[in-house]
Amino acid sequence: MSNSAEAPEKPSSSRYIIADRPGFRLGALLGRWESLLALLLVAAFAANAILLPHFLDLYNLADGTFNFSEKALIALPMALLIICREIDISVSGILALSSVAIGLAHTNGVAPELLLPVALATGAACGWLNGIMITRYRLPSIVVTIGTVSLFRGLASVVLGDKAFTGYPQVMADWGQGYFFGFIPREFVILLLFAGLFAFVLHATTWGRRIYAIGNNPVAARFSGIAVDRYRLVLFMLTGAMAGLAAYLLTGRIGSTRPNIAMGWELEVITMVILGGVSIAGGAGTIGGVMLAVLTLGTVTYGLSLANVPGIYMTIVVGILLLATIALPRLLRGRKTAK
Repeated sequence: MSNSAEAPEKPSSSRYIIADRPGFRLGALLGRWESLLALLLVAAFAANAILLPHFLDLYNLADGTFNFSEKALIALPMALLIICREIDISVSGILALSSVAIGLAHTNGVAPELLLPVALATGAACGWLNGIMITRYRLPSIVVTIGTVSLFRGLASVVLGDKAFTGYPQVMADWGQGYFFGFIPREFVILLLFAGLFAFVLHATTWGRRIYAIGNNPVAARFSGIAVDRYRLVLFMLTGAMAGLAAYLLTGRIGSTRPNIAMGWELEVITMVILGGVSIAGGAGTIGGVMLAVLTLGTVTYGLSLANVPGIYMTIVVGILLLATIALPRLLRGRKTAK
C-alpha cells in the first residue's frame, strides 16, 4: 500500500463567464434608436429617388445641405443642453440679434474679418444672460428662454424697423454660399467638423460624462463635486455662440438681415434633437443620433421642396415628427409595463 498522498484536485472552473462588455447582438443593434433612424433615412432617400427624377443629381444633393446646415449647427449644443435637462427656446431670437449686430458693425465700418467675432460675441452674451437667470435665480429654462426669444427678436426689430441691412462683404458670401473644390458646400463641411468635435467631447471626455451625470441626477452630480451651475452656464453660452455662427453663415448666404430672419427655427432645431434620440427628460442621447435626424429631416424637406410642396406643409411635417418622437417612446414603454 502506497503512503504517498493523493495529488490535490484542480479547482473547477466557473460555470459562468461574465464579460466586461455585452457581446454583439443583432437584435439589440436593430433595437437602437439610431438604427431605426438610419433605416428611416434610407427609406426616405429611396422614396425620393424613385418619385423625383432629379433627386439623385449630385449637385442638387450638395445644394440641398444649405437647407439644414445652419440649423444643425445650433442643434449640436442644443443636444447637450437637453441632455442636461435644460432647453433654449431663444435660439432663433439670438440668431436674429446676432445678424443685426453684424449689420450694425458693418455699417459702422468694422473690418470684414471682425464680423464673425461680433456674431459669436453677441450670441455668447445672449446665452450668458439666459444662463445667469437660470443658474443664479433658479428660474425654469423654458420660461426664461420663451421670454428672451421675444426680447432678442424685439430688439432686432426695433433696430431694423422697416429696413434691412444689405451689401455685406464678399468674404461672408464666400462662407455662406461658397464651395470647397467647386462642389462641396462650405457650410456642410463646417457642420461635419463641429459634429465630430461635439461627438468627441460628449462621448470621449470627462466633460461629456459629467453632462450625462447632470442630466441623470443633478442633485447627485452636485454632491459628487460637479459644478452643475457652471456647466449649465457654459452650455447656454455655447448654444448662443453657435447661434451666432449660424447667423454669420445665414446672413452671408442670403446677403441681408431682415426682421423675420430664422423665424420659427427653434421648433426645427428642437425637432432635430428629439428625433435624434435625445431624451427630453435628460441624461440620454448621442451626437450620432442627432446627425442622423438632421440628414433624415434634410432629405424629407429637400424632397418636398423638389416636389414643389408649399413651405406650410413642411412645417406640418416637422410638427408631426416632433409629436411622434416624443409620444412614441412613452407609448412603447406603457405597453411593456402593461404586459
